[in-house]
Amino acid sequence: MNARLQRIAAAPLLASGFRPFYLLGALYAPLLVAGSLGVFAGVVDLDAPLVHLLWHGHEMLFGFATAIVVGTLLTALPSWAGTPEIRGAPLAWLTAAWLLGRVAFWAAPWLPETVVAGADLLLWPAMVALLTPALWRVPNRLYRLLLPIMLALVAANLSYHAAVLGGDVVLAMRALRAAVWALVVLFTLKGGVLTPIFTGNALRELGRGEQARFVMPLEALALTLLVALAVADLAAAPHALTGVLAAACSLAHGVRVARWRGWRVADQPLLPAMHLSFAWLLLAFVLKAMAELASLVPEVAWLHAFTVGALGMMMLGLMTRVSLRHTGRELVAPPLLRAAAVAMFAAAALRVAAAVLGADPGLVTIAVGLWAAAFSAYLLRFGAVLIAPSLPR
Repeated sequence: MNARLQRIAAAPLLASGFRPFYLLGALYAPLLVAGSLGVFAGVVDLDAPLVHLLWHGHEMLFGFATAIVVGTLLTALPSWAGTPEIRGAPLAWLTAAWLLGRVAFWAAPWLPETVVAGADLLLWPAMVALLTPALWRVPNRLYRLLLPIMLALVAANLSYHAAVLGGDVVLAMRALRAAVWALVVLFTLKGGVLTPIFTGNALRELGRGEQARFVMPLEALALTLLVALAVADLAAAPHALTGVLAAACSLAHGVRVARWRGWRVADQPLLPAMHLSFAWLLLAFVLKAMAELASLVPEVAWLHAFTVGALGMMMLGLMTRVSLRHTGRELVAPPLLRAAAVAMFAAAALRVAAAVLGADPGLVTIAVGLWAAAFSAYLLRFGAVLIAPSLPR
């Protein structure tokens, strides 16, 4: 038995964090869409005793998005921060924790909520326990900013389940929104490091300039404004205050993004998706300001601009880049993944339009179908790659 377990732990799928989590995340995306559409159509009943909006929101954040985020963190930290790589048996246990939570959520109508909560609450505390000692030893203390973000996700998920146990739908929705804000902060911090660095590498290689220098006062201002906006939104602060903070975020982050000069690498593979993701983030801030200051758009519009546009484009771009780079392949976007990026952009545009214009459910269905198709394209192109050994470098 021990020899068999050792062979499983040594499998290529468990050689790096991106392999099992990207595979499961890409598999889960179309399954989650199918389940949600089935519930909307009244064909299946997955969410009792939860309202469907809670079930859908939780699994988008703590199911799908968590898989991609965890896979990216476990792969990026050893390369960028020099932390030990989590592979083999520890990675298998993390993967099992994610799977256990998903099985529990789909079986929620037939399980006690305490069982569902217990299964779903395993992964992020395990991530905190595994990564905290390693991050604390990293010389660059900025990497420790990951710890409060992970703890915020732990607290948001714990609050969500406590609210469900108490039958408080409003509190459960607020807990999910707190998780969204944690992902916004993570996106701006880590995406805001990787995007200019990769862009700078391309600029130098092409002879088009140098990487934009990191200006710490600007970075600190952008982060401070973002955290203030998140706190104001979660605390239900006056609309004027929240709107002003959202507008300030759009300006500060707009300056930050403009300095990267993404337009100079628009013809390069893999980079446009990352820059477009930040364009969607800026639009999310603008929509949030418009909703809070003048009620010009529905408040939910900014949420879809971030989750589908910014997060979706960044995930697809990073998943493609990481899967190529860390399996020994050339950093050239496959045609299928270029088409997937177009589908993701269209999905975001349609979803935001549906929120702003109050379009019929058919437009929403097309948007979520394109979103699922984008990740299905990734699965089709990289599924076999993730379970196979890397190529010689």
